[in-house]
Amino acid sequence: MAVLKVIELMANSPESWEDATQKAVKQAARTVKNIKSVYVQDQSAMVNGDQVAEYRVNVKITFEVQ
Repeated sequence: MAVLKVIELMANSPESWEDATQKAVKQAARTVKNIKSVYVQDQSAMVNGDQVAEYRVNVKITFEVQ
């Protein structure tokens, strides 16, 4: 039987929501091993004038505890 744990992270990117999600996974992988999935809970963006300036995501990362 596998034991899984879920952590929540927030990340941002000037490029896209996908890039922000990838940054969250990369940051988590620095200290967490055996990441199994990422769930994007919320997406938002900061706007400057008529341009999107920053994409933001709140994610849940699931990993297996050894």
